[in-house]
Amino acid sequence: MTGKINCDKCGRYPIFYRRPYEGIVLCRRCFKDSIERKVRRTISKYKMFSPTDHIGVAVSGGKDSLTLLYILRKIEEGYPEARITALAVDEGIKGYREEALRLAESFTAKLGVNLRTISFKELYGKTMDEMVNALGLRFPCSCCGVLRRKALIELASRIGVDKIATAHNLDDEAQTVILNLIHGDPLRILMTGPTLDGGGSFIKKVKPLFLIPEKEISLYAYLTGIPFQSRSCPYASTALRNDVRAMLNLVEEKHPGTLYTIVHSAEKLRQASSKLFPKRTMRCKLCGSPSTSEICSSCKILKDI
Repeated sequence: MTGKINCDKCGRYPIFYRRPYEGIVLCRRCFKDSIERKVRRTISKYKMFSPTDHIGVAVSGGKDSLTLLYILRKIEEGYPEARITALAVDEGIKGYREEALRLAESFTAKLGVNLRTISFKELYGKTMDEMVNALGLRFPCSCCGVLRRKALIELASRIGVDKIATAHNLDDEAQTVILNLIHGDPLRILMTGPTLDGGGSFIKKVKPLFLIPEKEISLYAYLTGIPFQSRSCPYASTALRNDVRAMLNLVEEKHPGTLYTIVHSAEKLRQASSKLFPKRTMRCKLCGSPSTSEICSSCKILKDI
């Protein structure tokens, strides 16, 4: 590509972004188009939505969730019978969540999307800060993530959402695969992926951004003027995920495409498992949610609380 000055896609505009894992260079317009096309293809390939769905988009105030909301709002304009509601969870993390919720409120208002919120205090009787202080949690992120998911499902159930869309990206998915191996729970890999069909009374969850790298989402948000919270959660420094993220970023830098390889390998495992063990997924004895053990993680945490 030495000496090349124009976009590989349109050939008209100057290079803005080099995509190493594809070996191409793109102008601003083609880069933005490529992100939106990839989201549309992912939704179509995995049959994530139907034209009449009431979609609950989980928003946190960060770049990923607000970008997802922005793109789905654009897509939804072509489907008049579909509806979007933004879903936010207030964990009660002082000095952090307040800013994120303000950003979510202003951005959803700008898009004309209704925002609904649920809090840990309302649902569990304690904020995340109170849980950390009361229980002396060494790794709050593990507890918070599990309880956030449960709260999101509760909120979606209350307002009659058909599907929950979360903003997990390619980096998140690859990190989760490695984390499940590190934690000695490889079976949980079979329960991740682009879609999770709750079955019965549980709401299907989908991940339209799961094939888009985190840095490309950041760049898309910058180009489209999406405001987002850049401050990290004060508890994030304790998470093992940070170390896995740093490791994978280093490998991806030296070997472009590694993240895709990890995620596609997990997809192959899930496909093979579905053929060999079609009824593998268990249900929690207490709440009935999909689980890899008799009692799900959220019920175990709530018992301690």
